[in-house]
Amino acid sequence: MSQTQQNSGRPLSPHLSVYKPQISSTLSILHRATGVALAVGVLVLAWWLVAIAGGAEAYDQFMVCMSSIPGKLVLLGFTVALNYHLLNGIRHLYWDTGRGFEIDSLHRTGWMVVIGTALLTVVEWALAYGMV
Repeated sequence: MSQTQQNSGRPLSPHLSVYKPQISSTLSILHRATGVALAVGVLVLAWWLVAIAGGAEAYDQFMVCMSSIPGKLVLLGFTVALNYHLLNGIRHLYWDTGRGFEIDSLHRTGWMVVIGTALLTVVEWALAYGMV
């Protein structure tokens, strides 16, 4: 910090290094990140639709790619992002009613979103791969 900044008497803006991560800030950042991931994931959905329209050979190529380990990781990431964004969006709708802003409520609903995301993802993948 320069001497001029120290002597100005104005408060300095806090930086990320000042605060420890909290569940509310972490989930807020994740909500934005999953929104971006879903926007990018729509490209995979578009590829799937084009492959369907392109015939059996194009669809087979798509399925080979998505059946690989990297392809499954992309699909898993998309599933997690979709579930998280959905549940956290419901949490935001709850906030729009003017409720849920108490610290204990923020923490409880935040952990509900995280646990719900994990449970939904496990159930969806178990159903998709015939494990249930």
